[in-house]
Amino acid sequence: MPRAIYPGSFDPITYGHIDIVQRARKIFDELIVAVVTNPSKQTLFSLKERRKLCEQALKEEGIPVQVITWEGLVIECAKRYRAQAIIRGLRANSDFEREFQMALTNRDLNGDIESVFFMTSGEYSFLSSSIVKEIKSFGGDVSRFVPPSVERALERKLQKT
Repeated sequence: MPRAIYPGSFDPITYGHIDIVQRARKIFDELIVAVVTNPSKQTLFSLKERRKLCEQALKEEGIPVQVITWEGLVIECAKRYRAQAIIRGLRANSDFEREFQMALTNRDLNGDIESVFFMTSGEYSFLSSSIVKEIKSFGGDVSRFVPPSVERALERKLQKT
């Protein structure tokens, strides 16, 4: 039974992320969404908040997946949850170089776990959590980019800051 981990900071989860989840679910018997810490990124939402947002958004979309949090190396998360693959999304050339480097490093750390890449759907090729936060911070409409629960959470969070 092939199992995969889809890690990300998901700050916040977008329809681009959800598209990858839906497509990966067609290939893997089990998919675990891992909300992870990334020391090189400053996040708007806490790890706990990001997990809750992912759970709500995926539930709204009718996608039954387990959502976990993880602090540490993603390859160790995959090993801990007995995953055979790590799912990654690619939007553009700029993503490829970093993802290629991570995949090779993960292979060196554990050759039993494969990296599987999904090209983003064209409609989401420009979309990132950072863009969504920026649009919303200036009062823009992000309803085309995130589920309603995420939009409401962004609105509440940005009103506080």
